[in-house]
Amino acid sequence: MPMKNNYFLLSILLLLVSQTLSAKPTFEQYLADLKVQAIEQGYTSDFVEQVFADVSYHKKTVTADKNQPETKLTLDKYLATRVPDWKVKKAVDLMAQHRVLLDQVEQQFGVQKRFIVALWGNESNFGSIMGKHSVINSLVTLAYEGRRETLFKKQLFAALKILQQGHIELEHFVGSWAGAMGQSQFIPTSFLDYAIDFDNDGRKDIWNNEADVFASIANFLKSEGWSSQITWGRQVTVPDNFDFSLTGLKSSSKRMLSDWQAMDVRRYDGGNLPNLPIKGSLIAPDGETGRIYLVYENFHTLMKWNRSSYFGVSVSYLSDRIKKGS
Repeated sequence: MPMKNNYFLLSILLLLVSQTLSAKPTFEQYLADLKVQAIEQGYTSDFVEQVFADVSYHKKTVTADKNQPETKLTLDKYLATRVPDWKVKKAVDLMAQHRVLLDQVEQQFGVQKRFIVALWGNESNFGSIMGKHSVINSLVTLAYEGRRETLFKKQLFAALKILQQGHIELEHFVGSWAGAMGQSQFIPTSFLDYAIDFDNDGRKDIWNNEADVFASIANFLKSEGWSSQITWGRQVTVPDNFDFSLTGLKSSSKRMLSDWQAMDVRRYDGGNLPNLPIKGSLIAPDGETGRIYLVYENFHTLMKWNRSSYFGVSVSYLSDRIKKGS
């Protein structure tokens, strides 16, 4: 009997030790460990202490991450919200205002300026809505929360590199609650991969410098396969008996435009598809009863920016309206 009691007590002790070892650290302990990791990566202790000096746990950031909108919007409602008439007019006016600069960017990167302006408008309302959250604070909070710790730690250390390189001052290093930054709303790793110092002033300033903003957007698209020789796609109609299992963005769903033409896929106005030797994918974001689009490789590139087909269609639709002028 005493032996059994000893085994029981030992089991309880081991369980308590295990729970202690696996317990989630406090935010202060987690922050201290991040500082150590940053110094181990080569950042000076003075730099690390300065960057993390005012960091604190922001519950609202975690709440925003966990409670993202779940209401199902239709594409029609989404487009009405994302591409209202006032935004189209503003896009047209701003493209005219920045035409010389946009022409330079278009020529260097091979990305049509209307798509640059459409992304600019879609991401930050042409720079007027960039977020006011401390990027460092948001990323530390979200990493500590733990649901996507690996992702947000990676973004945090990329953010440290951006600060060390001197592209932005710490007090101005702000963005969305999720750490998306500037007029292009790049996450830190995207900034390091694609941001451009177009005016050669030594800083890649996507917060205040339109030259860098436009070039950075164009560089992303070019780097991910954009072609200036084609557009993004178009809205189409399909016959009543169409096989919707053929839709989708997978490589296996791509077909030559002549093949889609042979299946009675037509422009929205009823005309024939372009007679071009290129492939396209058919997508139906809202299913068989919603809008249907035949999209080209440039649309696939837009999906690398944001994997939402609603997003891709809204940027493309805005670009078409910019081209039309209204």
